[in-house]
Amino acid sequence: MDKSISFQYVDGTREKRGRTAIIEGDILIGALFSVHHQPHLKSAAFFTCGEIREQYGIQRVEAAFLAIDMINANPNILPNITLGVEIRDSCWYSTIALEQSIEFIRDAISTPEGGVGGNGTDNDTCQPVTARKNLIGVVGPGSSDVTIQVQNLLQLFSIPQVGYSATSRDLSDKSRFSYFLRVVPSDYYQAQVMVDIVRHYNWTYISAVHTDGNYGQSGMQAFKELAEKNNICIAKDDSVLSNAEDDTFDEVLRHIMEDEQANVVVCFCEGMTVKRLLQAAHRLNVTSRFLFIGSDGWADRSDVVPTGLEEEAVGGLTIKIHSSHVQEFDDHYFALHPDNNLRNPWFRQFWQQRFNCSLPGDGQVEGMPNCTGSESLADGYKQDTKMAFVMKAIHTIAYGLHNMHHKLCGGKPGLCEAMNTINGSLLLSYLMNATFEYKNESVSFDSSGDPPGRYDIMNYQRLENGTFLYVYVGNWDNGTLEMDQNKVTFKSLNKQPPISVCSMPCEMGYIKIYLETGDNSKCCWKCQMCRNNEYRYNETTCDECAIDKWPNENKTGCEHIPVEFISWDDDESIVALVLSSLGFLATCFTMGVFIKFNHTPIVKASTRELTYIIFVGMMFAYSTTLSLIARPSVVTCAISRVIPGLSFAMIYAALVTKTNRIARILAGNKKIMTRKPRFMTSNAQVVITSLLISIEVGIIIAMLILEPPKEINSYPATRKVVLVCNTTPLGIIAPMGWDFILIAACTVYAVKTRNVPENFNEAKFIGFSMYTTCVIWVAWVPIYFGSDHKTVCMCVCTSLSALVTLVLLFFPKLYIILFRPEKNDRSAFKTTTAVRCHIGSANRASVSRTSTKDTSPSYQESPRYMTP
Repeated sequence: MDKSISFQYVDGTREKRGRTAIIEGDILIGALFSVHHQPHLKSAAFFTCGEIREQYGIQRVEAAFLAIDMINANPNILPNITLGVEIRDSCWYSTIALEQSIEFIRDAISTPEGGVGGNGTDNDTCQPVTARKNLIGVVGPGSSDVTIQVQNLLQLFSIPQVGYSATSRDLSDKSRFSYFLRVVPSDYYQAQVMVDIVRHYNWTYISAVHTDGNYGQSGMQAFKELAEKNNICIAKDDSVLSNAEDDTFDEVLRHIMEDEQANVVVCFCEGMTVKRLLQAAHRLNVTSRFLFIGSDGWADRSDVVPTGLEEEAVGGLTIKIHSSHVQEFDDHYFALHPDNNLRNPWFRQFWQQRFNCSLPGDGQVEGMPNCTGSESLADGYKQDTKMAFVMKAIHTIAYGLHNMHHKLCGGKPGLCEAMNTINGSLLLSYLMNATFEYKNESVSFDSSGDPPGRYDIMNYQRLENGTFLYVYVGNWDNGTLEMDQNKVTFKSLNKQPPISVCSMPCEMGYIKIYLETGDNSKCCWKCQMCRNNEYRYNETTCDECAIDKWPNENKTGCEHIPVEFISWDDDESIVALVLSSLGFLATCFTMGVFIKFNHTPIVKASTRELTYIIFVGMMFAYSTTLSLIARPSVVTCAISRVIPGLSFAMIYAALVTKTNRIARILAGNKKIMTRKPRFMTSNAQVVITSLLISIEVGIIIAMLILEPPKEINSYPATRKVVLVCNTTPLGIIAPMGWDFILIAACTVYAVKTRNVPENFNEAKFIGFSMYTTCVIWVAWVPIYFGSDHKTVCMCVCTSLSALVTLVLLFFPKLYIILFRPEKNDRSAFKTTTAVRCHIGSANRASVSRTSTKDTSPSYQESPRYMTP
């Protein structure tokens, strides 16, 4: 059967919408296009459509004609079957669209003239049919809101519907819209694109406006859900009808102006809603106040931003469903003229409106100049952004029918009996499984009847020559946003993106204290600084660093505080080392002198054995500084626990023994002694001293066992860690306690012997030494336990204690040995008569003689306590 094409149009009796364009065929497709604008709100009750539309109306009508022509001219699609189309005007208004859909249903359920009713039994018989066939499916309409209402009607009669512009995500619900599929992606993807754009520019606080209808409501609902998941807050939210009054749009804009921090407006709106919002911005003189982000209802349509509203739209980012430019349509469209385009009943009206002229004949407009015939549609032309989708929608039905024909008719040319009456449910299954290539793009559908999502990002810009243009700046493909930031410009002076946040990000070391509750609680906050020893654990919480750590410079974490310990080159260490070194050298010198003059009377009179024990103790005392200043370790800590107590025990045990001996000798001045005092020999004195020292050694060993020495970290102040030994107060007091007892005993004996005869004045020097030592140690106790400089305090006190003993006790003897050798004579150390008269036996003469000869063992040692 030849693919012959005939067309007709019918002038209805009710307004311009009654016109219908028909291309006859064996199988008929219905199409709903918004040839005219929707009725104004005040006139909607009278169903008076608005002005004729070029892109959404005339271009789409011609695209349907072109698609039908191309399909019928292709022998590989529906061979020997002519596809027809019946186009009706929906005026972008649901009531009118439903009225036109009823006409489609009437055609779909009517019995075709001359056709074969029923399902037929002979599937192999293909019969040419000359009469107009039943309508088997509908393409359109453009609006999601209108599409939903039309689908509710068509699915009652099992008529498949293919959308070319309706993007509402509600239409993906097959439980509600079982006979619907579309060639444009769902608004859910578009909402994701808008969220990704907002996130890309860190706009966390925005306002939102949507067209009051299913398209805007479902799209904005999807946007809100995704925005909440991505911590984007909506400051103000409003909706408006596209055909609402100007005052309503002004009120919407005033509402979103209330929040001064939200400078970005996400508009999930139809094109006319965006246009009216821009007009309201112009009226309210807030041209530079907002940056609009528009959905595919805006896309790159020139009619949304007419002359005079460019400044309000500059910088705006819009989303355009990715589609190829249909070049063959341009060739077809530019060749059209009222004289050669008789199949489009709205074309003459469009021509007169487009060129503001009047055509002769029916519909001539009085008062307008006649058209010259030189007019061209190429002037000011812009192809409809959904052009490719209109073509895809019609091709989808054609390929579905082709596959159905191949299955039911075995691929034989022409209609067979099985397709004389087409089952809508069966056709729907073939449509859902249709797959084909169009403009190098694969067209397919998922189980919800939706194609994959792919979008272009457009930026409305003012060019250098002063003109305005939509510029492609990025794309979104199945979840991935790519933006060419070098191409994007905004309306600010530096062309940088505006700031749209409720609160500025907190600086390093600050946390967020949220100010509000509810949906915007996560976007509005004040910044509060973490304390000095805290770091920012997360955006809302500070956490303390461990005692040995301190926040880093950015307060993002904690770093170990450098461990300090007294160093050899510290000023305090140098002072302590100099003092101990001088004392050590002086002691060594003095001890050397005493050794050299070991057999002189002054050295003998000092009880040489005890004197050398004192010298060794003083050397230990000076050496204490080395162990205390050295880096703390188990060894140095052990040494620092042993040497101080031991050195003092050696010094003061020997001094106690000496003063005790003097006191016992001089005690005889109160009574007649019949025998020599006990334990007066040098060996006995050494034994007594050793016993006293051994007590100190026992205490030290016990404390080392109870508190094993080791190094530990001390925290004397904020942000300070000092490596010290684990010496406790008990570890200091216990060893030093015995030393204090020895010092006290020595001091008591020194007081008792302070009034000895002239030749016994060594006791006086011991007394001076002990008095000074007591002052030092009385001062040491509060300084040591109340200061952070315990190490230096201990070093200085031990060195001073030894130095005082050296200076006050031994320097006078050293002076005599070195500078007054004439006094270093035995006669200077003989016992006086006052002492001798009280010591000895009852034989006074014997005592006197023995004393004079100095041969009695009882007195042989006494000269060692007699100094000038």
